Amino acid sequence: MPEPALVVRRVPITDPDALALIDAVQAEYAERYGSGDESPIVPEAFEGHGGAFFVGYLAERPVATGAWRRGSVEAFGTTRTAEIKRMYVAPGHRGSGLARQMLTHLEATAAAAGVEALVLETGTKQPEAIALYTSSGYTPVPAFGHYHWSPLSRCFGKRLS
Repeated sequence: MPEPALVVRRVPITDPDALALIDAVQAEYAERYGSGDESPIVPEAFEGHGGAFFVGYLAERPVATGAWRRGSVEAFGTTRTAEIKRMYVAPGHRGSGLARQMLTHLEATAAAAGVEALVLETGTKQPEAIALYTSSGYTPVPAFGHYHWSPLSRCFGKRLS
């Protein structure tokens, strides 16, 4: 069965569709980890050249999010990096390739903006996320970010060509 085509639109992180999906991922984090993600998110970090926030739509219904924001994490010999944030696909649409489509979109838009490497942090209670990233060429990088101290945290990165 072919993967459905995800229509990806850049939106402000404060867009109602974005906020609804962010609420859904926060509820999922609470189920898996006992609380939502507490890492600081500043909406301005996803505007202009500093980053981008995207919502993916199927038949005009918002079903996925993904974002990147520039940072100062050193990876693969460069500090021209950006961090992937808020990757999420609604439960009824998982397993159909939408997360991979969103990830590919994030990589392409970050590369077009001059980002040389992407980094991300995920957790051990998200094995499907770890599988997506490793199968997409992401490799472990030194811990960074809000949860760098947590034994549940796993950090990955990928050099963009």
